[in-house]
Amino acid sequence: MDRFWLLTWTTYGTWPPGEDRGFVSNVRVGPGPEVRHNTPGTPLDQAMPALKAAAQARMKGEPVALTPEQAAEIVAQILETADHRGWTVLAVAVMWNHVHVVVGVAGDPDPADLLRDFKSYAARRLNKTWGKPPGGTWWTESASRRILRGDGAVPAAVNYVACRQPYPLATWVAEDPGERGA
Repeated sequence: MDRFWLLTWTTYGTWPPGEDRGFVSNVRVGPGPEVRHNTPGTPLDQAMPALKAAAQARMKGEPVALTPEQAAEIVAQILETADHRGWTVLAVAVMWNHVHVVVGVAGDPDPADLLRDFKSYAARRLNKTWGKPPGGTWWTESASRRILRGDGAVPAAVNYVACRQPYPLATWVAEDPGERGA
C-alpha cells in the first residue's frame, strides 16, 4: 500500500460545529481563510454556542444514534467496499455517533473519494434494512481525513481505533495489522 489514512465521520446531528465538548470543523481564528484543527494530539476547537445554535437550527431531522445491529452492518459494508476497491482495512470502530477506519490504498487517491465510497455504501446498506432516517441522511457532510506518515503512525492509528474508543458498538481489526502497515 502506498498511503494509509485514518478516516473519521460522525452521524447526522450528533456532533455539530460549536459543540460544548469541543469539535473539529472549519473555523476562523482571525483575518484570512478558515482553518481546521484536526492534527492528532492537538486540542479540539472549544465551544462556540452561536455556531452550535445555527447548526442545530438548520437540521432537517433528529440526530442519528446508531445501534449495535447497525454498527455490525456498517463494519461488514466497510470491509466489502474496501475489498471491492482493492483497499486494505486495518481497523474499524463504530460508536453510537461516529466511525473510525484505518485504510491503506494504492497510489494517491483523493481521500474524499474514500470517504464518499465508505459513507455512501454504508448508508445504502442501512437504508435497505432500516429505511432513511428522518433527516434524510445517516452522516454529516464532512469528515476527518488524516494521512498516516512516519514511523509508527499506522500502528498508533490502529491502536487508537481498536483499543482506545470508549464503548464501541462494533470493532474489527486485521489479523496482523502491524505487518500490513509497516
